[in-house]
Amino acid sequence: MKHEGSRYDSSEIIEKAKEFGASLAGIADVEVLIKRSPSYLFYGKLDEYRTIGSKEGKLKPGEIASPENAKSAIVIAVWHPEEKPELDWWGYVSSGGTSGNQILISINSRLSAWSEKEKGIKTTQLPYHIEDGGIFLKDAAVIAGLGCIGKNNMLVTPEYGPRVRLRAMLTDELLSDTGPVNFDPCTNCGMPCINACPQSAFKNRDYSRALCNIQMESDRADAALTKVQEKTENPSLCIRYCRACELSCPVGQ
Repeated sequence: MKHEGSRYDSSEIIEKAKEFGASLAGIADVEVLIKRSPSYLFYGKLDEYRTIGSKEGKLKPGEIASPENAKSAIVIAVWHPEEKPELDWWGYVSSGGTSGNQILISINSRLSAWSEKEKGIKTTQLPYHIEDGGIFLKDAAVIAGLGCIGKNNMLVTPEYGPRVRLRAMLTDELLSDTGPVNFDPCTNCGMPCINACPQSAFKNRDYSRALCNIQMESDRADAALTKVQEKTENPSLCIRYCRACELSCPVGQ
């Protein structure tokens, strides 16, 4: 797992990420990510990119951060099983977005500290949002060999299907790439995600971002209405975004 120009073997970094709690980990070439990945090529050309997942950040709409001196991206994934829905509940914790995101941040921080202390690799831990200077995590994960982008518009991994959450950091050293891999489980799939989606976001066998966003808006409105009706700030009353297409995917079950 070492290529010409790299002084480092990525296998030790990958194993250390798993030791710290990552379910999967991989390394992507930043130059390949920025110049070839679909999201980087098309971002800013979309008619409407502001959705529930977007936020007002330090970058202008459609603008992408160009990380200086970044050579590689270490991408980590944490498995999000169906029986632990609270990992993705917004408002369930006071900071870090979700409890699952807090786990990812902790793993990233430990791996960053280890990389700098033990390997002398300077790292930059990235925020989640593109608007704050993050990277397109699904694209990075594909280039790092964690899986592919499925017809459900999600990263689909061989081990866990689309039921993973992602985080990344950049390094100033060129590390050994770990992907991409030859993996496409959607080719002969009956696409149960088509029937599972409450908004029919796959009705033309193409993912509709706008229809998916309608469901996310509905999920957020339901949480707000519940709090008003019960007149409480009970932390268990939080936004529980739809995972229908994700949970219906047979890969990694």
